Amino acid sequence: MKPRSETEAVAERYARRAATGLYDPARPEVRHMLDERERALRRRFARLGWHDLDERRVLEVGCGAGGNLQRLLQMGFRAEHLAGVELLPGRFELARAALPAPVRLIQGDACELDWPAHSVDAVLVATVFSSLLDEAFQRRLATALWRWVRPGGGVLWYDFTVDNPRNPDVRGVPLRRIAALFPEGRLAHERVTLAPPLARLACRIHPGAYGVLNALPWLRTHVLAWVEKPDNRGLASTPAGRPTASDAGRSSP
Repeated sequence: MKPRSETEAVAERYARRAATGLYDPARPEVRHMLDERERALRRRFARLGWHDLDERRVLEVGCGAGGNLQRLLQMGFRAEHLAGVELLPGRFELARAALPAPVRLIQGDACELDWPAHSVDAVLVATVFSSLLDEAFQRRLATALWRWVRPGGGVLWYDFTVDNPRNPDVRGVPLRRIAALFPEGRLAHERVTLAPPLARLACRIHPGAYGVLNALPWLRTHVLAWVEKPDNRGLASTPAGRPTASDAGRSSP
């Protein structure tokens, strides 16, 4: 029997995850997570001095049903400057139905995507690498992302850093792994998102309990990271994996 490719394995993992319904945006804890992440994104854009979001170009890899791209539109990005690539046909069709026509969407394997080098301000990857269990495949995808980002832009990363012992389909991606995947980058990060099992329990008690528990940084399991690509003048010189001054004092895994 022919061994499965990593893309085939990813499709199976996502199918099992979707069947649980645990990440339905209608769930109260998921809404809290998404709103919190949006606030963190806004803070990151402000730190970057991105006061011209309508001029910024973003490509999302693993865009799913289009929820993140919809939020970027609401934040002020222009549809014609946004694009997404999605491996799974069903999720791609949902994204196409949900997003305005000027948002460019592509269905297929991002590693095979013929995308212009140095053409976007940011590549967004949200809970993508934790579903890639093949390290060689991770490196291959990271190389592609880095190629597409313009100098001075970066990879906008959201994912969890610790393993879930009850879910063999995913694996946490610690900061040191992010740094290894983008060795030329300058890494800044912020810890976000209450551990999902705790979030579900808290919201069953009361929706407001999410914010109470999430005030404790050591209960947050994800990071929102910005991996900046040095510009042609070499302005970004901090080694990857070392927090920038703006992130000093934040908790790290």
